[in-house]
Amino acid sequence: MCKKSSRNLTSVFVQQTGTECEFSGSDSWVILSPIEQSIKRKIEAVGTPLKDWDVQINYGIKTGYNDAFIISTEKREEILANCQSEDERKRTAELIRPILRGRDIKRYGYNWANLWLINTHNGIRGKLERIHIEDNLRNCAYLEDFSKPKIVWGNLNLKPSYAIVEDNSFINAPSPMIVPASRYLLAILNSKLADYFIRQLGVTRNGGYFEYKPMFIEQLPVPQCLDDSILKEIDTNVAIKNEKTIDTIVYSLYGLNDEEIQYVEKGTQERY
Repeated sequence: MCKKSSRNLTSVFVQQTGTECEFSGSDSWVILSPIEQSIKRKIEAVGTPLKDWDVQINYGIKTGYNDAFIISTEKREEILANCQSEDERKRTAELIRPILRGRDIKRYGYNWANLWLINTHNGIRGKLERIHIEDNLRNCAYLEDFSKPKIVWGNLNLKPSYAIVEDNSFINAPSPMIVPASRYLLAILNSKLADYFIRQLGVTRNGGYFEYKPMFIEQLPVPQCLDDSILKEIDTNVAIKNEKTIDTIVYSLYGLNDEEIQYVEKGTQERY
């Protein structure tokens, strides 16, 4: 009796909430509700995946042994104090650059923990020959990108926490980065809609944490051709961290209606 009742209840639930999906094509299977399908179509119709943009998306630097190559400000000062001449001190200081960890990066900003990376493996152009120590500080094909403005983020977070780093700070892997950086792209990435889309590509861990891997980020479709007035409005709101207005602009860029906006907002409200 109980089993039959359970089957009947299940049948009613399926009838009321089920969604018909067609798997006749060669595309990947995606099981989404009608409103989820509509949101996905609109995002993909308006934007170009970041992997097709003229940007580089990579992980931060891998030292191979953080305890040896990442030092405190006190240790840096000690090293510089032991230099035998002003020239040696200057050359040594150029080899020691700030480094950020994932935990240091916040939404639209970061809190540097006064840590430094001893970057000896690339030498100093025109002054010091490259030192090959591949067994320790690992080779990095995109080392020059760390000297450029970049969007950075911690790879494991409850919600997206992207920030722009303007200086030549290194980023410690597994935290990723995007070069070049722009406030427009920063606003899109930090938006609720982008987070909604990206989280459909991976699995949310216990406690609501998500691993924001480059392989997921690069699939985000982002509009490329925008009116200057929109870019200016986004730039202004990023500067003052007006996230509510930024979300409104992003929803409008992708053409979401009120019902779709409410659906995204409801799905993200626990993390914001």
